[in-house]
Amino acid sequence: MPDVSTSPRLSRKTHPSPRGPADRRIVHLGIGAFARAHLALYAEDAEAAGGEAWDILGVSLQRPDQRDRLAPQDYLYTAIERGPRGNTARIVNCLSGVLVAPENPSNVLDALTAPATAIVTLTVTEKGYCHDPASGRLNLSHPDIVHDLAKPDAPRTAVGFIVEALRRRRLAGVRPFTVLSCDNLPANGRLLAGLVANFAEVGAPDLSAWIAADGAFPCSMVDRIVPAAVPEDAVEAAMLTGFADAAPVSHEPFRQWVIEDHFIDGLRPRWERVGAMLTENVEPFELMKLRLLNGAHSALAYVGYLAGRQTIAEAMADPVLAAFVDRLWAEVLLTVPPPPETDLVDYTRDLAERFRNPAIQHRTWQIAMDGSQKLPQRLLGSVRDRLARGLPIPCLALTIAAWCRYVGGIDETGAAIDVRDPLAAGLRARIEGAGSEGAVRALLSEKAIFGTDLERHDGFIRAIEGAYARLARDGARVTVERYLLHKKDA
Repeated sequence: MPDVSTSPRLSRKTHPSPRGPADRRIVHLGIGAFARAHLALYAEDAEAAGGEAWDILGVSLQRPDQRDRLAPQDYLYTAIERGPRGNTARIVNCLSGVLVAPENPSNVLDALTAPATAIVTLTVTEKGYCHDPASGRLNLSHPDIVHDLAKPDAPRTAVGFIVEALRRRRLAGVRPFTVLSCDNLPANGRLLAGLVANFAEVGAPDLSAWIAADGAFPCSMVDRIVPAAVPEDAVEAAMLTGFADAAPVSHEPFRQWVIEDHFIDGLRPRWERVGAMLTENVEPFELMKLRLLNGAHSALAYVGYLAGRQTIAEAMADPVLAAFVDRLWAEVLLTVPPPPETDLVDYTRDLAERFRNPAIQHRTWQIAMDGSQKLPQRLLGSVRDRLARGLPIPCLALTIAAWCRYVGGIDETGAAIDVRDPLAAGLRARIEGAGSEGAVRALLSEKAIFGTDLERHDGFIRAIEGAYARLARDGARVTVERYLLHKKDA
């Protein structure tokens, strides 16, 4: 095994770019692991398949960590594909730089305003949209949105940067860029367009009509499992390539990208040449992925974490938890219209194999983060659809009850849970103020998550309370096992 400390570091001297000069640029907001393991690889592959060259300029909206790791190696990095039968690696060189927004927001605005920037992509996670997940509207009282409205020249949020950059482009007589969300949100393009409109109506009312008429916010569905980086990734990268890399990413072999083909002046990489699906309607694919993949991921995250399982693969290796996911899928399938040429049973069977991949160490704690922003999209739509049909929700209720237990901050051994969620403090206060008997009702009354309908639905409340009581009494794994034995009516 190579010594990472003595391996030569990646640089453009050792790996000169084989790419031609790029006339067009993608600016990506939120340049984390997913973008580098998905968007960047599609961009390079499309160029290799005969398309034109596109540079990607990354923007970190919060911290300099990513820039500080990548800059000394000329923004090159290793992408490690982890498959059940072994790992492979490639050196990625389409990233031209990373800007850190808090250090110099003007530089970010200049990059967004430059005519060469034709597309702005985003992976800022659900909470980065600063919206109310239940209503889908911009949270105008969010402190960062309040700041951006007051100081549009120095924004903090993705929405603030997009609106101010579009305002400047309009003043300069430059066509708008296409805004392409790659986050796990239903109708993500339409949602983002609405948030931009909400912001512009307050901060720049005359801009709204121009954005609505000339802008483009295509919806997209992205799918690739990209676990959080661990120190072992650097060792693996050096072993596979012979070069030290401070910022490798790892990913599963599978990838999917479904994109609404609506781009300003048709400017985009030829992603369809390398497997992306360009379509007029992304919604069926979004719904399938959110409810079946992401919903099951969240279920395994909360139930699995409480049961002591550290990763998704570890949870799926437990026959009780694997059977629970199968039952959850059977429950949810009735709420998912199949996309064209898609068999949903085959899709869930393939998901199970992907989840079992032992080479992907996707931590349950990582997936459990920001649950207040994820539940409405991943689970509550399925809940509402089944309740509207008069159908029971045993597995969905158990998953939501596990979330209630998780955000309480204490696991089954009495140890503290590091709950990472924008609403964490408020949720914990609700629990503490209600006591153990009223904890569920207190949490379900959080309108930003559950809206106003579910807290008034007696059947929903009783299902969550019953599951929560069993989890508190018996623990997660025993509760799941008993559900599988007795809940045959889902």
